[in-house]
Amino acid sequence: MVFMGDRATLLETGRFVQRHARKAADEIIEAVGAVDAAVDTTADADTDAETETETEARHRRAAEHGDLASMSALGALLLRRGDLDGAEPYLRGATAEGDRAAANNLGVLLHQRGYPDEAAGWWRVAAVAGSAPAAHALGRHHRERGDEPAAEYWLRQAAEQGHALGAYALADLLEHRSDVGAERWLRAAAEQGHREAAYRLALALERRVTETTRGPHETGTRLRVPGTRAVVPSGAAVTGTAVPGQPAGERTGEAAEAEQWFRQAAARGHRRAALHLGAILEHRGELKEAGRWYLSSAKEGEAKAACALGFLLRDAGDEESAAVWWLRAAQDGDGNAANALGALHAARGEQQTAERWYRAAMDAGDVNGAYNLGLLCAAQDRIPQAEQWYRRAAYAGHREAANALAVLLLQAGDANGAEPWFSKAAEAGSVDAAFNLGILHAGRDDDRTALVWYERAAAAGHTEAALQVGIAALRDGDEQTAERHLRCAAGGGSAEAAFRLASVLDARRPEPGPAVLGAPREEKSECEEWYERAAQQGHRRAQVRVGMLAAGRGDLAEADRWYREAAEAGSRNGAFNLGLLLAREGSEREAALWWTRAARAGHGRAALRLALLAARRGELTEGRRWCDRAVELGPAEVAERAARLSEALHQELTA
Repeated sequence: MVFMGDRATLLETGRFVQRHARKAADEIIEAVGAVDAAVDTTADADTDAETETETEARHRRAAEHGDLASMSALGALLLRRGDLDGAEPYLRGATAEGDRAAANNLGVLLHQRGYPDEAAGWWRVAAVAGSAPAAHALGRHHRERGDEPAAEYWLRQAAEQGHALGAYALADLLEHRSDVGAERWLRAAAEQGHREAAYRLALALERRVTETTRGPHETGTRLRVPGTRAVVPSGAAVTGTAVPGQPAGERTGEAAEAEQWFRQAAARGHRRAALHLGAILEHRGELKEAGRWYLSSAKEGEAKAACALGFLLRDAGDEESAAVWWLRAAQDGDGNAANALGALHAARGEQQTAERWYRAAMDAGDVNGAYNLGLLCAAQDRIPQAEQWYRRAAYAGHREAANALAVLLLQAGDANGAEPWFSKAAEAGSVDAAFNLGILHAGRDDDRTALVWYERAAAAGHTEAALQVGIAALRDGDEQTAERHLRCAAGGGSAEAAFRLASVLDARRPEPGPAVLGAPREEKSECEEWYERAAQQGHRRAQVRVGMLAAGRGDLAEADRWYREAAEAGSRNGAFNLGLLLAREGSEREAALWWTRAARAGHGRAALRLALLAARRGELTEGRRWCDRAVELGPAEVAERAARLSEALHQELTA
């Protein structure tokens, strides 16, 4: 039997057509494994102007006169239309005359009728004669029956003939077996325009890049509690777009190649590829193009793309449009979008609506929903309910929920109950839980264990933990380690760390030489810059120190500003120094007001100044009263001077 050449087309059954006509083209590709087989046609090259009806009529006339090619083409046309009864006699007739395309398509027809074994027989006949579509169909037939060696043999036959579907099916089989050869055939299928192959090839390349570049730590929401031992969780858990692990900027090598395959698949209508491409572009800062791909994917029904588009719009300030896309994604079952809607309504004070969306997120399988419900209840002081939701999320593996639950227990005085939850969260990667464990052990005076947890949190970038490690290093005399951690903490925004770092640098400065008339004003040193950074954040001791450095440079206006700011915030040193500055400028009355404030706050030198001022005015009783206060407050040299002055005033009063 001599078989003639063939061309492959995709067979769509009536049910397949009806279902997929309503969906995006990418879903057809995704469901390609469920398609019955490929249909071969040997139709003549019809003119573009010829309608399908005219083509069918032409082939019918030729088939009635025994034209083999027309019999095969007409059978394929009717089969594609779903007219199995009309197609079968033509396909059988052409097959009997040795047309391999007809043999393949007869196999497709029989498979649709529910005779898979008979179908496989005809596919084998066509495949042996060189039909790549038949080899592909036969390979899939064997795989469905669990005969992987036979499946691989026939799929390889199809793939090696350049059949895209065969190459993709072979790659899928090899990938299932973790065979490294899978990528070669994915690439072959992708190069022939198979969009699902392009998408999966891109994923494989991106996965390698991610595994190479992924850092050792993944941190969650930072819980920062400067200056207190209470730790309070804040901020709903809502994640943005999941972005591949490639740093922003130019992508090279496999990362660039992966992007190109994502782009090719997306351009062919693959909605998940469009989502992934949008994430890559967003990460790189190309937000306009990212938005276009998100929109394309979202319109095709990809909920994650709709959610990501919502975040993009929110960040651009268009909250209302963001809510529209989040709503669409949430209604399609995207838990992250439901969480975003919950957070949006919570920020507007619409607590009931927020709770409804958080519950929807939880129902969608997003554990953040339970965590966010806990946050919502905690914000309303519904502590028992908050604990309930935190527990639910924590038992599901939510590390920040475990940390938040431990915080509640610690605040309730149950340190022993809190510790295992802090430990569980810290071991799962929660930086805040590691820091909180440090706080817990420090509260027990177990400074050694506390330092271990502080160091762990500091290594992951926790600002307050870095400060604690820096303080411990200073206490141990390790100035180099202290400086390194204080710089990290100060760079992270800690005013206390900036002040302590400045103090370390300040101690290294040489003593200033005598002032030289006409010498240029000194530039600000690094330590002064750190003092200023702390001062600008309201650190009162830093404000006083900046004022002192400014005064030393002769910048009295700057000194006045910082002394006054510190004094008004309650700094007794600031009030005292401001008084000195004002007294030197002749404003003794105002100076006395600030010294009085400082003395009443416990500043011994300010009390002595007031005593001297009263003595000069002849107010001896008032002077003795301030002397007594200075003796009480100290320090020693001030107390000694105040005692001598008090005795002199007493003698003057009793003379």
